Amino acid sequence: MKFLFVLFSSCLCFGQSKPEQTLPLYPVDHYIKSVSNLNTAAALELANRMTKAASVKDKKVSLAILDASGNTILMLSGDGVGPHNTEAARRKAYTALSTKTPTLLLLRNADSNSDTKNLNSLPELLLLSGGVPIWYKGNIIGSVGVAGGGSPENDDWIAKSASIPEIGISTTK
Repeated sequence: MKFLFVLFSSCLCFGQSKPEQTLPLYPVDHYIKSVSNLNTAAALELANRMTKAASVKDKKVSLAILDASGNTILMLSGDGVGPHNTEAARRKAYTALSTKTPTLLLLRNADSNSDTKNLNSLPELLLLSGGVPIWYKGNIIGSVGVAGGGSPENDDWIAKSASIPEIGISTTK
């Protein structure tokens, strides 16, 4: 009996430790960041505006619209546009979002700078014109990609029509 008491009491002594230190409580915004994002209604409106811009140039294009996290909100394939253009539009949008730079500008900068020339070798990045970031109050909230417009300048111009200036959504910061 004494043996069990000694054995049990040693377990109690070693089993006790200092209480865990707790972190001081900070306001929730110390731990959580709010992120503005394009939603489906905005994506549909942007797609409508880009489609109208494409029709001005008598072009049918494929479009991709991503939210601020790079998730696809909307993809449209223009009538008669090659199937490769749908994926190209998504990758252009992803590149613009990831680099926070219109892809035509990125392409021209990368081409003229030997240090950045191989950006195109990174998976998912596509250094072709037609991708632009979408901004709201100085924050990136998504991006768009356009493919099939017939020229780098057309794709870029159509992508830059993706804005809703009435409420502050723009392709420029």
